[in-house]
Amino acid sequence: MVDPANTVGIPVNPTPLLKDELDIVIPTIRNLDFLEMWRPFLQPYHLIIVQDGDPTKKIHVPEGYDYELYNRNDINRILGPKASCISFKDSACRCFGYMVSKKKYIFTIDDDCFVAKDPAGKAVNALEQHIKNLLCPSTPWFFNTLYDPYREGADFVRGYPFSLREGVSTAVSHGLWLNIPDYDAPTQLVKPKERNARYVDAVMTIPKGTLFPMCGMNLAFDRDLIGPAMYFGLMGDGQPIGRYDDMWAGWCIKVICDHLGLGVKTGLPYIYHSKASNPFVNLKKEYKGIFWQEDIIPFFQNVKLSKEATTVQQCYIELSKMVKEKLSSLDPYFDKLADAMVTWIEAWDELNPPATA
Repeated sequence: MVDPANTVGIPVNPTPLLKDELDIVIPTIRNLDFLEMWRPFLQPYHLIIVQDGDPTKKIHVPEGYDYELYNRNDINRILGPKASCISFKDSACRCFGYMVSKKKYIFTIDDDCFVAKDPAGKAVNALEQHIKNLLCPSTPWFFNTLYDPYREGADFVRGYPFSLREGVSTAVSHGLWLNIPDYDAPTQLVKPKERNARYVDAVMTIPKGTLFPMCGMNLAFDRDLIGPAMYFGLMGDGQPIGRYDDMWAGWCIKVICDHLGLGVKTGLPYIYHSKASNPFVNLKKEYKGIFWQEDIIPFFQNVKLSKEATTVQQCYIELSKMVKEKLSSLDPYFDKLADAMVTWIEAWDELNPPATA
């Protein structure tokens, strides 16, 4: 049995890392009382809150936090017709926060994620660990058996090529969860009481050519390096699928990072995931995705982007064309999703015009 950390009495960090270079994006339909627990670690940072569902509902944010709050009316006003690419009644709406941010780094967390404890009982500052992951290189070309060689107390092992020890820039830091694991509905149903109490003190680079199931509830990334590819797809209201928003984004960013020579890390930090969602509701959302993923994953495993695709936007547009060509036969939804991917890039570029010399 694991419990969340008690952060009462922990002072707010007076010297937070990257305070002016990072936004925290939170999708929600409810009051954000969970931020009281996170105050020592998150209060110094700017929040972008994306309110899903009823835009007339008042969302309470604890005092002391600096934040912007966007609801569906705001999304429609800012994006106009292109707002169709932002999901409704699904946590995929969080990617609107990525689009309107002007900071270099993003940390996104769900409102049922609490502060975890490490094996010594110390409260885990998840954001600080994400920042450390992003600021250290990744090693996607060759696996180091001591995991992240840049962490204190580790290094490259014997036999690791010296020509590869410089590593590459890290674009994504993917964190994990204690208590409620991120399981799909069938696994939830057969293991309803299973809880994760294993705290593995490790960070590793996901090797080039290897896909992974990305979870969006404890995630950080370098917006300058990979931001335009962090599109969580069309999910939720009016769509035939849900709970695959972060999976879709993860498959897209991984093939693009591999192509552009960027790194993706997974492992630390942990959060405490407090609430298991209803497996029967989840099954209704997931069941098509469970079948489709058996075709989607081989598609991504065989994606070959052209040498001409040298920016994230160019890679993403190429990928959208491949989705339309290869996956539309699976279901008409993918034709619609491919169009939404293009709309997303157009909207991103309108809100984030390239800097002029």
